[in-house]
Amino acid sequence: MRHFIALFACSLVMLHASANEPPPHAAKPEADAARKLAADIAKPASAKPVEKAEKGEKTAPTADKAAADKAAALAIARAADKTVNEKAAAGKEEKEGKPAKDADKPGKTSAAGADKAASSISAASEEDAEVDLSVRIAERLAEMRAKQAARVAAAAKAKKAADARRKKEAAAAAAVAIVAAAPKISNHWEYEGEFGPENWGRINPAWSQCGAGKRQSPIDIRDGMKVSLDEIDFNYRYSDYTEVDNGKTVQVNLARGNFMTIGNQSYELVQFHFHRPSEEKINGKGTEMVIHLEHRGPGGKLAIVAVLLERGKASEAIQTVWNNIPLEKNQQVASSEPLDPLELLPERREYYTYMGSQTTPPCTENVLWLVMKQPMTASPAQMALFSRLYPLNARPVQESEGRMVKESN
Repeated sequence: MRHFIALFACSLVMLHASANEPPPHAAKPEADAARKLAADIAKPASAKPVEKAEKGEKTAPTADKAAADKAAALAIARAADKTVNEKAAAGKEEKEGKPAKDADKPGKTSAAGADKAASSISAASEEDAEVDLSVRIAERLAEMRAKQAARVAAAAKAKKAADARRKKEAAAAAAVAIVAAAPKISNHWEYEGEFGPENWGRINPAWSQCGAGKRQSPIDIRDGMKVSLDEIDFNYRYSDYTEVDNGKTVQVNLARGNFMTIGNQSYELVQFHFHRPSEEKINGKGTEMVIHLEHRGPGGKLAIVAVLLERGKASEAIQTVWNNIPLEKNQQVASSEPLDPLELLPERREYYTYMGSQTTPPCTENVLWLVMKQPMTASPAQMALFSRLYPLNARPVQESEGRMVKESN
């Protein structure tokens, strides 16, 4: 803006000089005035701190621009000096009688030169402004691109972190699912629910035969082959014992010395216990309770005698057992009087026989079963007492899988 004001001021001075055609001695004051005006206008902001401070004007943005303004003002002043000198020379020649050379042209020439100089200065200033604007635009674009690149990089990093987190969470969920789907290994079993007979084979790998065995007990005894079977010789006697309520049944552990012989093989009576209802069925029919007398032979082979119990006359042997039931589960109680196991057996010794398994986990197979054909009796009160402890502690019947069943004829 200062360039245009200086140019305008110089133009006014030159036009005024051209119109009045002052004498040579008046040319110098006018040139001095033009130079002073141009210098004041072109003077940088830093040269007039007090005045600008008072008026609240802003200082020049850069030292380079102030220098360019000053150079423009000096160029205008030189052009004004030249014009004044030319006019003075022309007036002198006219007084001396010399024809003026293009008397009417000096003003026009001076004005044209000033316009040309001003135009050059304005063009240079505009070019500098355009260059400065281009530089600032380029810098701004570069800054925006850098910020955009930083945002893209941050988004990619966040996406990568999120993907890694999702993968980690998915792997953790898969691990949890695998653990949840894996079979539960436990030694706990029951007669109902999650830990009931249908799941025994999956609770513990050692109990796999409970689910996969082909010779499982109990079974529904049907169509037995009537043959002449060896008589069972029960060599039982009064014995001391310990009693325990193990949480599954009431069990009596006998002192050693009670044997059973069948054919040429002897088995020692180890313990007997009770189930309600009977696990064995004969032609689809069971009884209210059953006693299992468990024997062990050479090599730990098992032979189990099953005695079915019906309601009837009270059993003295069973009452002796009931009298000594412990107050706490899994508490061993020693007997106060001996017990004769023969009192648990029927008078007739005919039986059914087949090969089966234990009826509780681990459901070990290769067990010899001897099911007495004649049942024994217990009073309703005796049966009711046990039912209060264990209303249901019997494994359901298993598939016979084509096994041979023999019975005494």
